[in-house]
Amino acid sequence: MRKLGLLASAWTVVVFVGFARAQQIDIAVGGSTLFSSKPTSASVAYPPPAEKGGNYPFVSAEAVFKNRFGCSVEGAFRYRQGLYNGYQRFRPVLYDANAVFAPRVSDRMSADLMAGVGGETLLFYNEFASCKFGSCPTYISSDHLLGHAGGGVRYYFLGNLFVRPEAHYYYVVGNKEFHSSNVLRLGASIGFTFGGK
Repeated sequence: MRKLGLLASAWTVVVFVGFARAQQIDIAVGGSTLFSSKPTSASVAYPPPAEKGGNYPFVSAEAVFKNRFGCSVEGAFRYRQGLYNGYQRFRPVLYDANAVFAPRVSDRMSADLMAGVGGETLLFYNEFASCKFGSCPTYISSDHLLGHAGGGVRYYFLGNLFVRPEAHYYYVVGNKEFHSSNVLRLGASIGFTFGGK
């Protein structure tokens, strides 16, 4: 687990160095939702729920070089707190760094294909915390590494402004809080390209 954390940190440094040498930089914001399988067995009184639903705003930045390869970083979080098994408020935060291939499809369209590593932070809120001295945290967090693969189709509708429907698959390592380690995030973003397209 420690080696994977070091690998993720090293990859993030490579991504930021890549942004300094990029031919094209894309910045985008958007909205999405999560999909995952739910438990089909009733043999456990409180089975782990499916990690699905909710509105996930996200931001992404991508650097592409002349050969159409590049790197990207992105992050998404659940806008409103969810209700874990009907009683515990929680909020997932997903973030990743990726290698990107962005081939041109036409003058106004290109694809974004990416794969990388990242993490998920689950925040579980405690509304009934009581501390006598000073402040105390009102949440606990659970962190997991994840593998990521995703893609989208970018359409330039006005100069360097683009809209991009996209899909992201996450494999969350050691995701015991939820029924499945496989999570799909579907959404769309709007963005701007700096430099050539």
